Amino acid sequence: MDHIDRALLARLQQDATQSYAALGQAVGLSAGAAHERVRKLRERGVIRRTTVEVDPAAVGSAVLAYVMVDSTSWMGDSAQDFAALPEIVEAHVIAGSASVLVKVRTATTEQLQDVLRRIYAIEGVSGTQATVVLETFFERPLSPHTADGA
Repeated sequence: MDHIDRALLARLQQDATQSYAALGQAVGLSAGAAHERVRKLRERGVIRRTTVEVDPAAVGSAVLAYVMVDSTSWMGDSAQDFAALPEIVEAHVIAGSASVLVKVRTATTEQLQDVLRRIYAIEGVSGTQATVVLETFFERPLSPHTADGA
């Protein structure tokens, strides 16, 4: 990936609906060349999908919690169990005092409590510790630029 690919990624993260002509103009390429670069980024798996950012509160998911999941066994094979709970928007096997970290969105704290019950029912889960978010300062997309600025 070169600086043009990184610039294209940054522009697409700001607005994935912009035309290839606008993308090309922003990075000094023709529309066709920009389209070809984006196609290659998709083929290589750099761009995994194109999506929209939705305001969670506007769709009834204002309560955000991060849940540390303790276990009695290795949880690396339990991805489908966590994915079966639609309120879980991210799940990660982690190192440390817990085995899994999940990000949960619900409309109410009562619904969060129900999700915690369902997590606890997953085989191998021995406990949970939830941290409820009161306010989000910001969320950043992954920067296409490396630490050295390349």
